Amino acid sequence: MFPVHRPRRLRQSDPLRRMVRENTLTVNDLVYPLFAVPGESVAKEVRSMPGVYQLSIDKIVEEAKEVYDLGIPAIILFGIPADKDDEATGAWHDCGIVQKAATAVKEAVPNLVVIADTCLCEYTPHGHCGYLQVGDLTGRVLNDPTLELLKKTAVSQAQAGADIIAPSGMMDGFVQAIRQGLDEAGFENTPILSYAAKYASAYYGPFRDAAESAPQFGDRRTYQMDPANGTEAIKEVQLDIAEGADMLMVKPALAYMDIIWRVKEVTQLPVAAYNVSGEYAMVKAAALNGWIDEQRVVLETLVGFKRAGTDLILTYHAKDAARWLQA
Repeated sequence: MFPVHRPRRLRQSDPLRRMVRENTLTVNDLVYPLFAVPGESVAKEVRSMPGVYQLSIDKIVEEAKEVYDLGIPAIILFGIPADKDDEATGAWHDCGIVQKAATAVKEAVPNLVVIADTCLCEYTPHGHCGYLQVGDLTGRVLNDPTLELLKKTAVSQAQAGADIIAPSGMMDGFVQAIRQGLDEAGFENTPILSYAAKYASAYYGPFRDAAESAPQFGDRRTYQMDPANGTEAIKEVQLDIAEGADMLMVKPALAYMDIIWRVKEVTQLPVAAYNVSGEYAMVKAAALNGWIDEQRVVLETLVGFKRAGTDLILTYHAKDAARWLQA
């Protein structure tokens, strides 16, 4: 008779547990989001996201240097323009806030990867991700005209120094349009990280405070995905792969680990997860009230994303996580 296997034998000490650990979280897995605003010496804390700030470009550069020194390989830039219009001019203009921030960061920290969020909601007065039919208050974005704006935005971001373009508007055909625009402009080697499965989620609330991008009417359910659907996410992913995506994003992350797993199962591309603002805010609120151990909860959550299949994690916890991992 063979002896009974006892799993606890491999849990008796920290070195032993580390030897048989199946998934490992490192700083190389992390991407830190930053919000750029006009002005100088601006560092305005986001009320619903303790520890997260709207930053002027000089402060963005300081953050970028700190991120790089912590070993985090990349940031993703979001922009809040001084003015908004129906053409989303601030998104694609050469002097747009993300373009200026990308250039400044690449000049100061050339080896830090700069990802540009390529969307229009922060730049339109109505807060939707593209052109709207005149008089339509439902939030139905006109798909094909919006693609032209996204193409212009992606090219201007690449020209400003962005290393990766990350379209997040969930327009049909947006990866193909952006790939075409980048290639025609001579940026054949600029990869696209597509928000391939982005859900119409209640977890985005604090981000809309940070990016000042809440819809002024209607909602985004005509273009973002229904949280009840899983197979649809695989269809979206397959379309984006066919159109030329180099990496894929699932957003949000915490309530969608099954989607992360399914996406990883059907593709050989790198898969990213966005640990979004609402997920961050809940942890911070509980920690500030003394209800949880913030460090343990954050690291357990992030390694959970790794276990589900992520290769990259966009998270507002990135700097703290990097310090804890190196302690």
